Amino acid sequence: MTEFPLYLCLLVPMGAAFLQILLLGRPRAQRVVAVAATGLLAAVGCALVAAVKTGGPVILDVGGWAAPVGIRLQADMLSALMVAITGIVGLCGAIHGLAEIPASDERRGYHPLYQFLLFGVCGSFLTNDLFNLYVWFEVMLLSSFVLLALGGGKAQIEGAVKYVVLNIVASLVFLLGAGLLYATLGTLNFADIALRISEGKGSATGIRLSAVFLLLAFAVKAGVFPLYAWLPSSYHTPRHTISAVFAGLLTKVGVYALIRTFGPTFATEQGFILPILWWISLLTMVIGVFGAASQFHTRKILSFHIISQIGYMTFGLALGTAGAFAAAIFYVIHHILVKTNLFFVASVIDRIGGGEDLKKTGGLYRNAPWLAILFLIPALSLGGIPPFSGFWAKLALVKEILNVNAWFAAGIALAVGILTLFSMTKIWAEAFWKDRPEDAAPMRPVSVSHVIPMVILAVGTVAISLFPAYLFELADIAARQLLTPVAP
Repeated sequence: MTEFPLYLCLLVPMGAAFLQILLLGRPRAQRVVAVAATGLLAAVGCALVAAVKTGGPVILDVGGWAAPVGIRLQADMLSALMVAITGIVGLCGAIHGLAEIPASDERRGYHPLYQFLLFGVCGSFLTNDLFNLYVWFEVMLLSSFVLLALGGGKAQIEGAVKYVVLNIVASLVFLLGAGLLYATLGTLNFADIALRISEGKGSATGIRLSAVFLLLAFAVKAGVFPLYAWLPSSYHTPRHTISAVFAGLLTKVGVYALIRTFGPTFATEQGFILPILWWISLLTMVIGVFGAASQFHTRKILSFHIISQIGYMTFGLALGTAGAFAAAIFYVIHHILVKTNLFFVASVIDRIGGGEDLKKTGGLYRNAPWLAILFLIPALSLGGIPPFSGFWAKLALVKEILNVNAWFAAGIALAVGILTLFSMTKIWAEAFWKDRPEDAAPMRPVSVSHVIPMVILAVGTVAISLFPAYLFELADIAARQLLTPVAP
């Protein structure tokens, strides 16, 4: 174990939220705190990755009570990577929000809500037991619901209601699964659950039933087939800043929970769960990409692509090997950068292209060639074009698929990649390449705060694309630590 002030990962966003509450009515000061706090969180996350790489997992027993009795925060490489990328996305969202979030939303509490969202996301990545994972999920749900509804528009309220209803149902199912597991095994600590299941303790029926409940709950959070309907119904309705951060982070918390739970914790039940997840993942890939192909609204296309790409990540878990876990982890990090950036690009398309209806936009290649470059980097990466990061992510996953001779699944993964590229070319052809329609909405100004987040994320994508070996090394460490959990 290594020494690291793990509490900073939670203290920074929580402290920023309370400070911003005290600064209500002083929006300029709130903005300074937002950028400074998220920048600090990104730095702490990157330092945590370096600490775990050097010295192994970091553990903090809250209040001095040791696990499995007490509350334990624990950061292995997977947790550290997710906290670091949360800080980076949080910083980009804070900068983008400087240009987009109106004063009316700031008066309604946008800034502290944003920090509480990051607080909940980081807590989900660092907790070491199922009950506290449920608690952190609820922190995210409360803050994300209000952020979705902020502004009070009809579309926002409708999207927020769909989002919160399905997620409340998922939370109830999660609580039922956790309660049943505790009644069966007498513990909710991840490592302790794995140990007791491996020792044959508890009712096999109770364990399997709780696993099904947890699978359903996390599937809703991740947005997999057939429990994804809330995502494309809600992610296109709020401010672009909020959409981008949600697109990058929230479904990945669900994927993280699936990996954390059905990787090592229910390891002896993988023969029961993973075949189900195999087919769910393939259907998620296909349904998501066809949904994207049928849309002509920028953020709806991108929202369906979130669903499709989640299928790749969960398929890495369904394969059940260390190499597949590493490929899935690489895929998660790559996708967070790319998808967040595409939603930021959608924001600028809306401002200077004439809206988000692709049939009513155009002329961006002529009017904003710089935006074309910033679009192509994440778009080509999402489509898996070499040498971009999406190519390395898909290559690693397809290699693992072929190692188990699943040719049918490999064919679907490759076909979905081609259809993903088709959707990206549709955005290119309609928004960038064709002439601007005469009835297009007037152009609105774009500030440097719109551009900086896109540049940061594009640079990150290019770095992973040109030097994938370093992230693969970290992903491999994460997979190995995941499969050899720290004893409770």
